[in-house]
Amino acid sequence: MWVLPERRRYKTFACKCIWFFLLVVVCWVLPAAKLGFASGEEISAEEAGKIVQASIDYYRGKASTSTVTMTIHRSDWERAMTIKGWTRGQKESLFTILAPAKDRGNATLKKGREMWTFNPKVNRTIKIPPSMMSQSWMGSDFSNNDLAKSDSILEDYSHRLMGIDSHDGKKVYIVESKPHADAPVVWGMQRLYIREDYILLAEEFFDEDLQLVKRLTSEDIRMLGGRLFPKIWKMQKAGKTDEYTQLDYQEIAFDIDLPPGVFTLSSLKNLRR
Repeated sequence: MWVLPERRRYKTFACKCIWFFLLVVVCWVLPAAKLGFASGEEISAEEAGKIVQASIDYYRGKASTSTVTMTIHRSDWERAMTIKGWTRGQKESLFTILAPAKDRGNATLKKGREMWTFNPKVNRTIKIPPSMMSQSWMGSDFSNNDLAKSDSILEDYSHRLMGIDSHDGKKVYIVESKPHADAPVVWGMQRLYIREDYILLAEEFFDEDLQLVKRLTSEDIRMLGGRLFPKIWKMQKAGKTDEYTQLDYQEIAFDIDLPPGVFTLSSLKNLRR
């Protein structure tokens, strides 16, 4: 598991300045060449945005389907559910709960900036208003907004490269994303840790006062669906050491052909897919 780097301290002794300068040169020039940036050039906001775009394209693919075990852990209880998911591009996704029986059939559909949920117990479809986007999804540490955010991070935020770290011998790009002034978003800032092969290692979410609210981390990177992919994802609120929600991918397939009508309100209610 990759541990998020601590905030770097400024070096104040003059004797270390030369070494610090050389380190900066190495950290900026080598990864720039890896991503196709010209040597010696400062990575622009546009290029930082391309890193974020590439990461999202990598973990979603053109289309995907997956089966995930989601475990909600609290200090005095724990429960798990099995979720089937479908995605297409960055704007369409569908999630349906398969187990346990009491939750089976609950589903969420996202198309563009619109989201709906279906509750089979009352046979009712509800459109989620913007005021509910920050609310918990199925009692987990993931919000409705987290399920819908893939295109928002690209369209509503500007990006800049803060620094470079390392993980398993690979460069890790630390990208700070701040919303545009008029963007209809929940977070005041997001910080992403993206490996040079575009695997998202971590994502931090900050409120409007730029205080850390929660952190998403990934681990157990292995071959899944024909590509390296983190099997485990964990969302944890800041300061809650014994509370988290963990996603364990049982299977995933990328760049598949999905039949017409998957991302529809009719499909939202139908488990026989």
